Amino acid sequence: MIEDIKKDAAVRMNKSLESLQNDFSRIRTGRAHTSLLDHIKVDYYGNASALNQVAKVAIEDSRTLTVTPWEKDMVAPIEKAIMNSDLGLNPASAGTVIRIPMPPLTEERRKDLVRVVRQEAENARVSVRNIRRDANADLKELQKEKEISEDEERKGQENIQKVTDEYIGKVDELLKTKEAELMEV
Repeated sequence: MIEDIKKDAAVRMNKSLESLQNDFSRIRTGRAHTSLLDHIKVDYYGNASALNQVAKVAIEDSRTLTVTPWEKDMVAPIEKAIMNSDLGLNPASAGTVIRIPMPPLTEERRKDLVRVVRQEAENARVSVRNIRRDANADLKELQKEKEISEDEERKGQENIQKVTDEYIGKVDELLKTKEAELMEV
Protein backbone atom coordinates (compact mmCIF):
# COMPACT_ATOMS: atom_id res chain seq x y z
CA MET A 1 0.00 0.00 0.00
CA ILE A 2 2.74 2.45 0.99
CA GLU A 3 4.78 1.27 -1.99
CA ASP A 4 1.80 2.02 -4.30
CA ILE A 5 1.55 5.57 -2.96
CA LYS A 6 5.31 6.03 -3.44
CA LYS A 7 5.18 4.68 -7.01
CA ASP A 8 2.20 6.88 -7.88
CA ALA A 9 4.02 9.93 -6.49
CA ALA A 10 7.15 9.06 -8.50
CA VAL A 11 5.13 8.65 -11.71
CA ARG A 12 3.40 12.00 -11.19
CA MET A 13 6.70 13.72 -10.35
CA ASN A 14 8.22 12.27 -13.51
CA LYS A 15 5.34 13.78 -15.52
CA SER A 16 6.09 17.17 -13.96
CA LEU A 17 9.72 16.76 -14.98
CA GLU A 18 8.72 15.83 -18.56
CA SER A 19 6.44 18.87 -18.69
CA LEU A 20 9.35 21.08 -17.60
CA GLN A 21 11.59 19.58 -20.30
CA ASN A 22 8.87 20.28 -22.85
CA ASP A 23 8.56 23.89 -21.64
CA PHE A 24 12.34 24.33 -21.77
CA SER A 25 12.49 23.00 -25.34
CA ARG A 26 10.16 25.82 -26.42
CA ILE A 27 12.43 28.50 -25.03
CA ARG A 28 14.81 29.29 -27.82
CA THR A 29 18.52 29.67 -27.43
CA GLY A 30 19.34 31.29 -30.77
CA ARG A 31 19.70 27.89 -32.42
CA ALA A 32 17.19 26.65 -34.96
CA HIS A 33 14.97 23.86 -33.66
CA THR A 34 11.78 22.57 -35.26
CA SER A 35 9.91 22.41 -31.93
CA LEU A 36 10.05 26.22 -31.77
CA LEU A 37 7.14 26.35 -34.19
CA ASP A 38 5.08 23.52 -32.65
CA HIS A 39 2.61 25.80 -30.89
CA ILE A 40 1.92 28.01 -33.93
CA LYS A 41 -1.59 27.67 -35.37
CA VAL A 42 -2.31 28.50 -39.02
CA ASP A 43 -5.69 29.42 -40.50
CA TYR A 44 -6.30 26.49 -42.84
CA TYR A 45 -9.54 27.09 -44.72
CA GLY A 46 -11.26 28.48 -41.64
CA ASN A 47 -9.78 26.00 -39.13
CA ALA A 48 -6.87 26.69 -36.80
CA SER A 49 -4.40 23.89 -37.58
CA ALA A 50 -0.95 23.19 -36.17
CA LEU A 51 1.81 24.41 -38.47
CA ASN A 52 3.34 20.93 -38.76
CA GLN A 53 0.01 19.64 -40.14
CA VAL A 54 -0.04 22.05 -43.08
CA ALA A 55 3.69 22.18 -43.85
CA LYS A 56 7.01 20.42 -43.45
CA VAL A 57 9.27 22.13 -40.92
CA ALA A 58 12.98 21.42 -41.27
CA ILE A 59 16.35 22.75 -40.12
CA GLU A 60 18.42 24.21 -42.95
CA ASP A 61 21.43 25.11 -40.81
CA SER A 62 22.09 25.94 -37.16
CA ARG A 63 20.43 29.35 -37.48
CA THR A 64 17.74 28.79 -40.14
CA LEU A 65 14.47 26.89 -40.26
CA THR A 66 12.62 26.13 -43.49
CA VAL A 67 8.88 25.67 -43.79
CA THR A 68 7.55 24.02 -46.95
CA PRO A 69 3.73 24.17 -47.16
CA TRP A 70 1.89 21.17 -48.58
CA GLU A 71 -0.18 23.59 -50.70
CA LYS A 72 1.03 26.69 -52.57
CA ASP A 73 -1.89 28.78 -51.27
CA MET A 74 -0.70 28.33 -47.68
CA VAL A 75 2.55 30.33 -47.99
CA ALA A 76 0.98 33.69 -47.03
CA PRO A 77 -1.14 32.39 -44.08
CA ILE A 78 1.87 30.50 -42.68
CA GLU A 79 4.10 33.56 -42.99
CA LYS A 80 1.45 35.67 -41.26
CA ALA A 81 1.02 33.14 -38.43
CA ILE A 82 4.79 33.04 -37.80
CA MET A 83 5.04 36.85 -37.80
CA ASN A 84 2.09 37.17 -35.39
CA SER A 85 3.51 34.57 -33.00
CA ASP A 86 5.25 35.56 -29.76
CA LEU A 87 8.62 34.36 -31.10
CA GLY A 88 9.72 37.61 -32.77
CA LEU A 89 10.76 35.86 -35.99
CA ASN A 90 10.76 37.37 -39.49
CA PRO A 91 10.06 34.73 -42.15
CA ALA A 92 11.12 35.32 -45.76
CA SER A 93 9.43 33.39 -48.53
CA ALA A 94 11.21 32.30 -51.67
CA GLY A 95 8.54 30.78 -53.89
CA THR A 96 7.03 27.90 -51.96
CA VAL A 97 9.73 27.71 -49.27
CA ILE A 98 9.65 29.97 -46.23
CA ARG A 99 13.03 30.55 -44.57
CA ILE A 100 13.11 31.68 -40.96
CA PRO A 101 16.47 33.01 -39.78
CA MET A 102 17.03 32.87 -36.03
CA PRO A 103 18.20 36.27 -34.84
CA PRO A 104 21.07 36.17 -32.35
CA LEU A 105 19.95 36.79 -28.79
CA THR A 106 20.94 40.05 -27.10
CA GLU A 107 22.37 39.97 -23.59
CA GLU A 108 19.18 41.57 -22.24
CA ARG A 109 16.98 38.99 -23.98
CA ARG A 110 19.17 36.17 -22.64
CA LYS A 111 18.69 37.47 -19.09
CA ASP A 112 14.92 37.72 -19.64
CA LEU A 113 14.88 34.12 -20.88
CA VAL A 114 16.90 32.99 -17.84
CA ARG A 115 14.25 34.63 -15.62
CA VAL A 116 11.52 32.79 -17.54
CA VAL A 117 13.41 29.49 -17.22
CA ARG A 118 13.87 29.99 -13.47
CA GLN A 119 10.15 30.66 -13.08
CA GLU A 120 9.31 27.49 -15.03
CA ALA A 121 11.69 25.51 -12.81
CA GLU A 122 10.11 26.97 -9.67
CA ASN A 123 6.66 25.97 -10.96
CA ALA A 124 7.98 22.43 -11.48
CA ARG A 125 9.38 22.36 -7.92
CA VAL A 126 6.01 23.53 -6.55
CA SER A 127 4.30 20.80 -8.57
CA VAL A 128 6.64 18.15 -7.14
CA ARG A 129 6.04 19.44 -3.60
CA ASN A 130 2.27 19.35 -4.14
CA ILE A 131 2.57 15.71 -5.20
CA ARG A 132 4.55 15.03 -2.01
CA ARG A 133 1.82 16.73 0.03
CA ASP A 134 -0.87 14.57 -1.64
CA ALA A 135 1.12 11.38 -1.02
CA ASN A 136 1.67 12.31 2.64
CA ALA A 137 -2.06 13.03 3.00
CA ASP A 138 -2.79 9.55 1.60
CA LEU A 139 -0.42 8.05 4.19
CA LYS A 140 -2.10 10.00 7.00
CA GLU A 141 -5.47 8.74 5.79
CA LEU A 142 -4.24 5.13 5.87
CA GLN A 143 -2.86 5.65 9.37
CA LYS A 144 -6.12 7.24 10.52
CA GLU A 145 -8.06 4.24 9.20
CA LYS A 146 -5.65 1.99 11.16
CA GLU A 147 -4.46 0.25 7.97
CA ILE A 148 -0.85 1.17 8.77
CA SER A 149 0.96 2.03 12.02
CA GLU A 150 2.44 5.42 12.91
CA ASP A 151 5.93 4.03 12.35
CA GLU A 152 4.98 2.81 8.87
CA GLU A 153 3.48 6.20 8.09
CA ARG A 154 6.65 7.99 9.23
CA LYS A 155 8.82 5.59 7.20
CA GLY A 156 6.54 6.13 4.17
CA GLN A 157 6.86 9.90 4.52
CA GLU A 158 10.64 9.58 4.68
CA ASN A 159 10.62 7.49 1.48
CA ILE A 160 8.39 10.00 -0.27
CA GLN A 161 10.70 12.82 0.88
CA LYS A 162 13.67 10.98 -0.68
CA VAL A 163 11.78 10.69 -3.99
CA THR A 164 10.83 14.38 -3.75
CA ASP A 165 14.46 15.39 -3.13
CA GLU A 166 15.55 13.28 -6.10
CA TYR A 167 13.08 14.97 -8.47
CA ILE A 168 13.81 18.47 -7.19
CA GLY A 169 17.49 17.70 -7.81
CA LYS A 170 16.61 16.70 -11.40
CA VAL A 171 14.67 19.96 -11.85
CA ASP A 172 17.69 21.93 -10.58
CA GLU A 173 19.98 20.01 -12.95
CA LEU A 174 17.72 20.78 -15.93
CA LEU A 175 17.63 24.45 -14.89
CA LYS A 176 21.41 24.65 -14.62
CA THR A 177 21.84 23.08 -18.07
CA LYS A 178 19.27 25.39 -19.70
CA GLU A 179 20.73 28.51 -18.06
CA ALA A 180 24.20 27.60 -19.34
CA GLU A 181 22.75 26.98 -22.80
CA LEU A 182 21.00 30.37 -22.79
CA MET A 183 24.01 32.35 -21.61
CA GLU A 184 26.35 30.67 -24.12
CA VAL A 185 27.23 33.16 -26.87
